[in-house]
Amino acid sequence: MTGPEGDGAIPEPEDAVISHVLDAIRGGDSPDVVPPTSTVASFAEFLAVEAELDRRWPETVMEPSTERIAALVDVLGEPHRGYPVVHLTGTNGKTSTARMVDALLTEIGLRTGRYTSPHLQRATERINIDNRPITPERYVGVYRDVEPFLDIIDGKVGRLSKFEVLTAMGFSAFADAPVEAGIVEVGLGGRWDATNVADATVAVITPIGLDHTDHLGPDILDIAREKAGIIKPGSVAVLATQAGHHKSGDVAAVLLERCVEVDAQVAREGAEFGVAEREIAVGGQRIALRGLSGMYDDIFLPLHGEHQASNAALALAAAEALIGAGPKQPLDPDAVRAAFAGVSSPGRLERVAAGQGVPTVLVDACHNPHGARALAAALTTEFRFTRLVGVLGVMRDKDVRGILTELEPVLHEVVVTSNSSPRAMDADELGALATEVFGTDRVSVEPVLRAAIEQAGELAEEAGESGVGVVVTGSVVTAGETRTIFGKEPS
Repeated sequence: MTGPEGDGAIPEPEDAVISHVLDAIRGGDSPDVVPPTSTVASFAEFLAVEAELDRRWPETVMEPSTERIAALVDVLGEPHRGYPVVHLTGTNGKTSTARMVDALLTEIGLRTGRYTSPHLQRATERINIDNRPITPERYVGVYRDVEPFLDIIDGKVGRLSKFEVLTAMGFSAFADAPVEAGIVEVGLGGRWDATNVADATVAVITPIGLDHTDHLGPDILDIAREKAGIIKPGSVAVLATQAGHHKSGDVAAVLLERCVEVDAQVAREGAEFGVAEREIAVGGQRIALRGLSGMYDDIFLPLHGEHQASNAALALAAAEALIGAGPKQPLDPDAVRAAFAGVSSPGRLERVAAGQGVPTVLVDACHNPHGARALAAALTTEFRFTRLVGVLGVMRDKDVRGILTELEPVLHEVVVTSNSSPRAMDADELGALATEVFGTDRVSVEPVLRAAIEQAGELAEEAGESGVGVVVTGSVVTAGETRTIFGKEPS
């Protein structure tokens, strides 16, 4: 079609929309890009669906009710009932553990679905089939399947949140596949989380610390009670060691009380299963795990940190519990080794850059003091940096001083910055807090993330070309945007 003077094409309305979307995804400091497998039009539709979901109340808002999500999955035909579920909660380690459970179950031949949150780079990361994120096209398709029912529930029960809709989409995608096992991570807490409409066959509780205190309360025992709500009658509860705070024993007792209350079987790290041996290796660690069905040795885990070894022990016990493995019928040791050797956990002490004459760049999604402590321990024991500079971008609703305090001993300097989230703390405000912890001489402020990473690299290089590094951390959003800056595909 041409204009009235014949001087060029008039864009069709659809072309105009696509052009607008293209401009949007090319702009900004960490733009999302059209995946190689998607057309511009289909990716534009994916972004439109995301915009539609963003009009609902956000995931950062929590209301103690599962009434709306229960009504939605009911009208969808109970898609969460068609497969056994491994349900995971805890303060840190959920996503890494979920990815390991997924890898194990996939390796032994089960078709899996995995639902995790939040995502690092693209919402499709949240819903995985066969250990891979669904495509943007499938994401749109699943949304279109549930969309006709949303107005019904919005009107009759109350307006659904974005997370509730996403949860229903995940369950529906699993049912459609169909999967033989679902691995489901809670969004926030446990008892009132939308994912808790599922009755888990196996409930996994990773270490519990103080986080989301505005929603879950400032008392760690109250937080533990909320998280214990995913342990259901007749399930198997796989419990991580609770350590690192003065109420650790009380937290463990709260979890065991719930198990007794609902007659759940209990598997405890350090008692029924655990890490038997661990040594640092190039690119990760070599571990031996004592599972519920026996010993599994000579396992290479390509992830850093003692906490990841514990996550591996949790994942192994959860996989064993799901399929009923025992001393007389253990998992195939070679399958266990293959699963762990191939596991990845993006944004968890992940190396995104390294080479001759350039600093090593690590990215970690830690966003609370508990996670910062684990990060600091791993940086100290598993790396030998002569100079390590931090880049820190955090959310203003977090225990920022606690994060800074845990990281201060392992960082020579810190460049504080911000990310694209409206919840992000202003870089100058973060700089003031960082100065109180690190001192004036060790703090720089650079509001733009990409520039902050470049500045940190230059500061690291002042110590020479070898043994220098940068670690970018403080938030899942900061980690995701850093992955995009370094050209890493969502996974």
